[in-house]
Amino acid sequence: MTPWNGAAPPADPPITAAGWLRIAWRGAVLGIVTFGCLGLLLLVRLVERPIFGWHRPVTPFITQFVCRMAFVILGIRYRVQGRQMRARGAVVANHASWLDIFTLNARKRVYFVSKAEVASWPGIGWLARATGTLFINRDRREAKAHANLFEERLKAGHKLLFFPEGTSTDGRRVLPFKTTLFAAFLTPGLRDILHIQPVTVVYTAPSGQHPAFYGWWGEMGFGAHLLKVLAAKPQGGVEVIYHTPLRVADFPDRKALAKACEEAVRSALPG
Repeated sequence: MTPWNGAAPPADPPITAAGWLRIAWRGAVLGIVTFGCLGLLLLVRLVERPIFGWHRPVTPFITQFVCRMAFVILGIRYRVQGRQMRARGAVVANHASWLDIFTLNARKRVYFVSKAEVASWPGIGWLARATGTLFINRDRREAKAHANLFEERLKAGHKLLFFPEGTSTDGRRVLPFKTTLFAAFLTPGLRDILHIQPVTVVYTAPSGQHPAFYGWWGEMGFGAHLLKVLAAKPQGGVEVIYHTPLRVADFPDRKALAKACEEAVRSALPG
């Protein structure tokens, strides 16, 4: 998937001595919490998997704890609007940053649908696999295989979450939604039992910083962006807006369903 390069990235603010101290202690604490809980999750999964299979009654709470603690450790304000969907189905959201993983997991137990290459990324790939991420190749020829995977996971009660833009942006816009994956929700085995909840993620930059401070897109390096976020003081905030779930059976095809989701997500993005 080609990364979005529609805006020039902002210049990174210089990291002061105090900033490096924040990087050291925030990074250490975040690493201990993340990988310590990852070890706990894997131990619990050894018991959970043979007993419950795809059903995960315990480990998602560990993931949520880590994601909530990340915002406490980083000092980023976190707010939520709207109600989380209780019905069986999937979640779609705009994509602005690697922080989206923490943002969207912190309040709702979801399982990400991600491009296959993420599984091989150091660190992030390990975390993604451990937390039940579903890896796919975004290829129309694999639509039937995707539908079978989605059906298995959705019928197990999983809330699958995917980013229909197909790439991350600067967080200040919503790109046209790609419709391919929506076809999987319109199969006979899923169409009449599923809802899709659109979600808008809105980041607010720290005072005095570029509005796209938290955005991570194009060819931006992960390491440099992580250091910038760890060093920031003051921090900004993030707001997660849950929209009214859409009943899949109410839409004639994947294009209509994707358009309705895209309009809902875009409606809550400032400007």
